[in-house]
Amino acid sequence: MNSMKLAARMFIFALFCVFVLSIGAMAQVATKAATDETKQANAALVQKLPFADKTDFENANRGFIATIPDLDIKDDKGNVVWSLVPYKFLEAEESPDTVNPSLWRQAQLNMTNGLFKVTDRIYQIRGFDMSNMSIIEGDTGIIIVDPLISTETAKAGLDLYFQHRPKKPVVAVIYTHSHVDHYGGVKGVVSEDDVNAGKIKILAPEGFLEEAVSENVFAGNAMSRRAVYMYGLVLPRGVEGQVDGGLGKSGATGTVTLIPPTDLIQTTGEKMTVDGIEMEFQMAPGTEAPAEMLVYFPQFKALLAAEDATHTLHNLYTLRGAQVRDASKWWKALNKTIDMYGPRTEVVFASHHWPTWGNENIIPYLKSQRDLYKYIHDQSLRLLNAGYTMTEIGEMVTLPESLDQKWYNRGYYGTVNHDSKAVYQRYLGWYDSNPANLYALPPEAASKKYVEFMGGPAAVMEKAKESFAAGDYRWVAMVMNHVVFADPNNKEARDLQADALEQLGYQSESGPWRNEFLMGAYELRNGVPDVVSTQAASPDTIRAMTVEMLLDYMGMRIDGPKAAGKKIGINWVLPDTNQKYAVELENSVLIYSDGTLPNPDATLTLSRASMDNIMLGQTTLAKEIENGNATVDGSQEKLNELLGLIVQFPFWFNIVTP
Repeated sequence: MNSMKLAARMFIFALFCVFVLSIGAMAQVATKAATDETKQANAALVQKLPFADKTDFENANRGFIATIPDLDIKDDKGNVVWSLVPYKFLEAEESPDTVNPSLWRQAQLNMTNGLFKVTDRIYQIRGFDMSNMSIIEGDTGIIIVDPLISTETAKAGLDLYFQHRPKKPVVAVIYTHSHVDHYGGVKGVVSEDDVNAGKIKILAPEGFLEEAVSENVFAGNAMSRRAVYMYGLVLPRGVEGQVDGGLGKSGATGTVTLIPPTDLIQTTGEKMTVDGIEMEFQMAPGTEAPAEMLVYFPQFKALLAAEDATHTLHNLYTLRGAQVRDASKWWKALNKTIDMYGPRTEVVFASHHWPTWGNENIIPYLKSQRDLYKYIHDQSLRLLNAGYTMTEIGEMVTLPESLDQKWYNRGYYGTVNHDSKAVYQRYLGWYDSNPANLYALPPEAASKKYVEFMGGPAAVMEKAKESFAAGDYRWVAMVMNHVVFADPNNKEARDLQADALEQLGYQSESGPWRNEFLMGAYELRNGVPDVVSTQAASPDTIRAMTVEMLLDYMGMRIDGPKAAGKKIGINWVLPDTNQKYAVELENSVLIYSDGTLPNPDATLTLSRASMDNIMLGQTTLAKEIENGNATVDGSQEKLNELLGLIVQFPFWFNIVTP
């Protein structure tokens, strides 16, 4: 079951990556300039925040050793999997009218890239991916922490390190948590054979395999489609397009891999010495990731904060869709970090962004990040218990100035608005207890009635244009959404909503919010992208899946109404792995269990290798039967009938139109 879940997460991300490659050559988005209202909103923020403080720029560049000029990383087929070249527009000192000045500042900071010295024997590769790869120098070898998303970027980072530091073997890899940008590139820095031979340790927090995909394991298609919005994958890089992701520029494409952990860290305070490097571990499950741990290096007075303390307010809910994270566990974990390691820490480095040096800076930093999550948690609950709804709470929770003025607390990735809504969702769910919302009409039906009640499309648009002229873009986006859902072919309505979303994007401090708004504007103007993707899942992904994973996934793809009244029983036999499953379709659901049915309609026998090759698109079941690699005893028609009930999920489903 563990590898099933992990494989699903890898599949989700691989799907995400392949679409980056497929849509990269699409036409430029038709954009418009910032309005006077947007210019004024962005200019006002410059007066509000301490832009004269350049400490982050100094820290982001501190310890710089070298980088790759015009950083451009390609795979073995010559495809670009990571590049900072399209972001050269960020070299301009002043932020343009079309970008929130605070986000512009963060985007410039996230451009710092290369090999950096953190402290004696600790180095980082930054800007080679969305995440950082840390390298700890042991007595005879090196320990690598969080080897990025893809093998290509991880290898490029390690190659750069070896150009400037002694070439020693990798003796261990640490996965700090169960997100793909912290393990996907592992085979770019070590070989699985060396791990299996006991030459290299792979350390991870307890539950790593189980929790790697605990966030919507089987919602991969929808999450991947929504990720196009969150990360702005279709958008051109530029002052009117994608500028940053807040946590980093974006995610690298390339080859996602996995080597299972050899050693699981289970308890806070657990200690381990690897190649002369002493490590103390703090478990932090349920914070930024379901399985997460922090690592303290007492020899260097250095704390690796994983992703629990970075230079942004993080997500309690991620816009691509996921289970809500626990703000209470998050602040308590950071409080424990301060108690255990605060007084004896001289540098904090993390899996994203740049380090913080000096105990006099570290304690306030950790306390402020701790208080950030506790404030959002507590104040959201205060308002929740006073009867306010999720949407109301999102508007009402604002940070006190003591937290709000800290750059590392700004909402570049998460926001106070949607994080406070996440707290509500975690405790009370989607329903606000107003019966009018319990059984509301779906968007398309409701929109038609709204537009009719408001006097028809022309009347609504006339009023909306007045609101747009007044700078009320949020309202224009909402009301024009009704017109678009009532009549998706109304180009004037689509264009007006796109104009409103675009201005909201230009004003957004959060990278994902900007991307969401601009992606909505893009698709309203240009339609849903019509491109063909290639096979997403890598061999590593497929071979990590279990048969249970495949059968669960089959069950989710059964067309329930079409299956009504059908009853089919299949024995599924894999002789090479000595596995047998009884698979039954009844009541429009697919049920499976270990063993065999006494009177099946058919028995399908094939090797696991054949099954993998079918999943990889290298062959088909029909070809495997023809080649003698698979056999069907009994009714081939019944097996075909079952397979005919399995649907393919459409990736490019509509979002801003019905």
